[in-house]
Amino acid sequence: MYLVCAATSFEMDAFAAAWQADAPVARLVSGIGVVETALKLTSFLHHQDDVQGVINFGVAGAYMGRPYLAQPGLLDLCLARSEVLGDLGICLEDRVERFGAAGLVVADSFRLDPALLAKAEKILEHGGQSWYTGTFVTVSCASGTAARGALLARQYDGLCENMEGAAVARVCEEFGLPCLEIRCISNMVEDRNRDNWKLAEACERAGRAAADIASALGTASGIQCAPPPEGK
Repeated sequence: MYLVCAATSFEMDAFAAAWQADAPVARLVSGIGVVETALKLTSFLHHQDDVQGVINFGVAGAYMGRPYLAQPGLLDLCLARSEVLGDLGICLEDRVERFGAAGLVVADSFRLDPALLAKAEKILEHGGQSWYTGTFVTVSCASGTAARGALLARQYDGLCENMEGAAVARVCEEFGLPCLEIRCISNMVEDRNRDNWKLAEACERAGRAAADIASALGTASGIQCAPPPEGK
């Protein structure tokens, strides 16, 4: 059984509206931010021993100004190849100085399961969907200016930002579970302007994509697919 995890009821309601499969699936609304997410997911997994993988889904803000790399726009789907805790460190004017640079041992970056990612890509491709793949940046304080977004995008080669993904990845790593993260872009990371957001539409598309993936994985758990090559 797969566990689908989202930060808010808005996102999970979109999943529920799209879910039509008979395959068993567990659902968890984790709450917003890394602390609530880590706590609730850890508690859930301690009491549920038949979870075979976690699908984390929701909305995200896309970084702008990646002139040499393809960048997502509003309502585009994104799959995480890796997650990083983007503002865990010392915040300087032009960068975040990561604690590891000072010789401290800190778990602040996580590679998501490549085999599960490859299966998800195959499912989306079969459904005629397109997506972007790259590094997601988890933040404790959502970026409200273009300048901060540019800083994080530049430092981590970030595709988009969210507030829970690295926590889910870390907990899954601890429990030895494969983790997939899929998000839909609800806004661009720019000087904050809610008039430009597509939050409801992004929730709907993220929920629908998560439902499609969870359904296919649950009914065809024997899907065989090689991991994507490095650098794709």
